[in-house]
Amino acid sequence: MGTVLITGASRGIGAACARAFAKAGFDTAINYLNSADKAQELEEELRALGVNTMCVRADVSDGREVAEMFARIRDTLGDPDILVNNAGISASGLLTDMSDTEWERLISTNLSSVFYCCKAALPAMIRAHSGVIINIASMWGEVGASCEAAYSAAKAGVIGLTKALAKEVGPSGIRVNAVSPGVVMTDMMAEYSADDIAVLKEETPLNALGTPEDIADAVLYLASDKARFITGEVLSVNGGMVIT
Repeated sequence: MGTVLITGASRGIGAACARAFAKAGFDTAINYLNSADKAQELEEELRALGVNTMCVRADVSDGREVAEMFARIRDTLGDPDILVNNAGISASGLLTDMSDTEWERLISTNLSSVFYCCKAALPAMIRAHSGVIINIASMWGEVGASCEAAYSAAKAGVIGLTKALAKEVGPSGIRVNAVSPGVVMTDMMAEYSADDIAVLKEETPLNALGTPEDIADAVLYLASDKARFITGEVLSVNGGMVIT
């Protein structure tokens, strides 16, 4: 089937993507930064499905570490045929209260990481005249969110990068798309109260919040031959909360 690399894959949406690709028969590289135990547990789980898998620790906001990560994956599983740029962090608060360091960390983790990983993955994909890149954006990158200006800016950057890169590498047989999640029940929702979650459900036309598996299903679809004529698109998976 090929090899997939998923960044930020130790938990949440990334882990759901790893399970979906492994179940589909892909050898799977699990990138993580801090959650070593969860990554190793996931590696064992995926191995039981009969696919080759590996954990690889790297800070994807650091270009040098990304290059080293790709070298390790190449030696063990081969060059990734599919790249899922999922790693990200969130931050809430007034822009005027955000420090320069916080801004730089959020932009580097959510946006620069996509640049570094795409840059590392593309040479092998171009040689093969084949490959798929899927970037995890956000509905706030489409419409913006109050008190999440930096996060919205980073995810808007991911969307712009997705569209531009799709035009750039399409002639090389490479497809680049984005999945734009709405409110998804992951660790990022831990700070929300039950009342907050109830309000969010009410604001969603489908009257439900998303699961990591909802996003993983969309990612797997875009990676499949069923989406072979789709590139440069943003697939919004948000229950109707944002309809543009």
